Amino acid sequence: MATVGLQVLIGAVRSLFAEAKAVPDLNSAWIALAASACMLGVYWYNRRLAKRIENQALMAAAKDNLADALVGVGAAIGIIGSQFGLPWMDPVAALAVGIIICKTAWEIFHSSTHALTDGFDVNQLNNLRMTIEGTKGVRSIKDIKARVHGSNVLIDVIVQVDPSLSLIESHRISDEIERRMEGEHNILNVHVHVEPHIMEEAVRKPDTH
Repeated sequence: MATVGLQVLIGAVRSLFAEAKAVPDLNSAWIALAASACMLGVYWYNRRLAKRIENQALMAAAKDNLADALVGVGAAIGIIGSQFGLPWMDPVAALAVGIIICKTAWEIFHSSTHALTDGFDVNQLNNLRMTIEGTKGVRSIKDIKARVHGSNVLIDVIVQVDPSLSLIESHRISDEIERRMEGEHNILNVHVHVEPHIMEEAVRKPDTH
C-alpha cells in the first residue's frame, strides 16, 4: 500500500510539471466512480466483519480496499476537472489521495508491528485487570500479560488469594476468572496461576539485635 501511495504522489508531481495535458473521456469518470462505490462496499463489509471477529489482518485488508476506492475517487475528480478546463485538479486530487494512502499504510504498519511484538492496548489491559480484581476471592494481581494471536487474545495472570484456602477453593477462583473473561470480554484463552497472598510483615525475618 505504501508503494501505491508513493507512486500516486510521484505521478501527481510529474503531472504538475507536464506541459501537455490530455483531456480524458468523461465516461472514464463515471467508470472510476462506479468502481470506487464497489470498493467502498467491500471496505465496509470487511471492516464490519473484522471488528466482529477482531481480526487485524482482515482490518488491514479493509483499509487496502479503502485506498483503492480513494484512488478511483481521485481519478474521477481529475477527469471531471479537466472537462471544465481545470487540469490542475487532477494532480491536486492525486496528491491528497497519495497522502491518505501513505497515512493508512503507516497505520497498518504500526498496528501490525505492535501486535507482532506482543504489544497490547493499555486501556484494554486495565479493563481486564479490573475484571479479575473484582472476582470474589482474588486479593491482588501479582502479574498480568496479554497478547494477540490472530483473532484471539491470550492472557497469563498470576493472582494472589487467601493462603488458607484449599486447592479446590483456589481452583474455583481460577474457573470464575476464566468464566468472567469469556462472558464479559469474549476471551477464551486464559491461563491463571494462583499463589498465596502473604502479608509483607508475616515474611519478615525477626530482628536478632
